Amino acid sequence: MNEKFKPNSCTFEDGINRINSAVTASKLKTSLKDKISTSQDADLKDLLDSLAVTNIPDNFQKWQLPFYFDRAQFYISVGNPGSIVPEHSHNDGDGIRYIVSGSIEYNGKSLTTGDWMYIPRGLSILFRWANLELQCAIVINAAVHKNHPTNFKV
Repeated sequence: MNEKFKPNSCTFEDGINRINSAVTASKLKTSLKDKISTSQDADLKDLLDSLAVTNIPDNFQKWQLPFYFDRAQFYISVGNPGSIVPEHSHNDGDGIRYIVSGSIEYNGKSLTTGDWMYIPRGLSILFRWANLELQCAIVINAAVHKNHPTNFKV
């Protein structure tokens, strides 16, 4: 495991502060709360670049999106084929992984475009970006605040 991979180094509150600091530093002319925003907006390019995440495994790129909900924050992760996310847990809240493109392998299962994975707070996970068609896998991650646990109706 590389030394910079520290999945619990940023708490939910740290993530909110990180977003707020990046938005303030970006000097946006219009609040994100006052307009529909997209990843293609020219005025958001520097903001998105400033939210790159660096405490990740080798062969990955990850960005925090510039908004949050009361109970969730969002990230986009891109991994090179065959890259491994070492065993780890997220202790600050539940998580969701949604596969946008490519695939990841977890526990003998291949999760491909449109598949998702729910990860309860504190449970250990290890997965690998699969080598399908030699393309990168793109995954949307949602982190849920520990004081707002995910509710299930069974």
